[in-house]
Amino acid sequence: MPSTSSRDSRIASHSHIKGLGLADDGSALPVGSGFVGQKSAREACALVLDLIRGKRFAGRALLLAGGPGTGKTALALGMAHELGSKVPFCPMVGSEVYSAEVKKTEVLMENFRRAIGLRVRETKEVYEGEITELTPVEADNALSGYGKTIASVVIGLKTVKGTKQLRLDPSIYESIMKERVSVGDVVYIEANTGAVKRVGRSDAYATEFDLEAEEYVPLPKGEVHKRKEVVQDVTLHDLDMANAKPQGGQDIMSVVGQLVKGRRTEVTDKLRAEINRVVDRYIEQGIAELVPGVLFIDEVHMLDLECFTYLNRALESTISPHVILATNRGECVVRGTEYDGGASGTGEGIVAPHGIPLDLLDRCMIVRTKPYAAEEIKEVLRLRVKTEGLAIAEEALEKLTEEGVRSSLRYALQLLSPASILSRIAGRSEIAVADIAETDGLFLDARRSARHLAGADGAGML
Repeated sequence: MPSTSSRDSRIASHSHIKGLGLADDGSALPVGSGFVGQKSAREACALVLDLIRGKRFAGRALLLAGGPGTGKTALALGMAHELGSKVPFCPMVGSEVYSAEVKKTEVLMENFRRAIGLRVRETKEVYEGEITELTPVEADNALSGYGKTIASVVIGLKTVKGTKQLRLDPSIYESIMKERVSVGDVVYIEANTGAVKRVGRSDAYATEFDLEAEEYVPLPKGEVHKRKEVVQDVTLHDLDMANAKPQGGQDIMSVVGQLVKGRRTEVTDKLRAEINRVVDRYIEQGIAELVPGVLFIDEVHMLDLECFTYLNRALESTISPHVILATNRGECVVRGTEYDGGASGTGEGIVAPHGIPLDLLDRCMIVRTKPYAAEEIKEVLRLRVKTEGLAIAEEALEKLTEEGVRSSLRYALQLLSPASILSRIAGRSEIAVADIAETDGLFLDARRSARHLAGADGAGML
């Protein structure tokens, strides 16, 4: 029986998406990286990826427009996989901006800065090696007059090239105790701050026990005292939060270490401007590198005119992420433009394509997603069956494909797990046609539910 804590057992809606499924020449494969269909949309997204990698997508946005269940979110996630795990990817839904705690534009700015990474490279002097000696030196407590206190700590460090004995401050001994360091462990100690990090147990002790939960590491190479480059990835939002409640330390690495969890508060423009100046200075000095990520706003038609105006300005900023928008609306009213009375007295507001003002729409590169064909629905279902670790008969898969064509792909996908439970109860090893038919009888898709409400069955509904 597989462990429930394994990565494969944690199934989400887009667990099967691992990329855009592209060939070496940039063309979309029929089935690749968990992606099925939407060939023209995937190839368009591949071109946008090339623009992003070449840093030529500034000031623009990508709009994914198509009906529900046509793979808009999957395309955005596929692009995130193609860019790699080191590039920040911040997903949000348009309705998230309507918060009782902070302003709408503040929520947008937070997510903008979450999608902008900062790769900090700092060269530090460190002492690294396997601990051969760990001896606290005690002295009489001058304050109380009785008892002992730790005056210093003597540690011995060993590497491939030699050994060194160090006499350290008692505060470093406290850090050593917090890390639960003992003789035989490999550690490194920062010379400037005294920070201690336990790397693991020396592999010389690998045969000490038959079974233990320990990570073994090789003996460090080089001298005990060395200069080491430390690389850390943070986002501008991390720096904002760390500086909103400062706890000491002026260098950027200290700021990174000050991240705290507290009540949600707004960060002032003055503080953000100061952080931007510090970041610019570190970039000029070559200590840090800006990594523009991707901000994905799903259901973008839920934003209002104030947010769209803010997006226009944010896209023109020198520090801006790559923005991907998604909507399933056609011609609809732009939120925030509704009015009462007026010359016509209709109060309907401004109607625009996708519910987005034309000035912002003009900045977007628009990619259309199309409904899936029957064969594509079948292939998606087959992928999900494999991802969820299920077994299904070919006839049942055909039946489920018909349901997907008749109603929607999402409805067909939702029937898989309940049908697998019914097949298990019936003692079958795979999902059969009877299981699909029974599940379809227990649940309604959106169209059948609407027909029931319109007919006599909906008479008792409020």
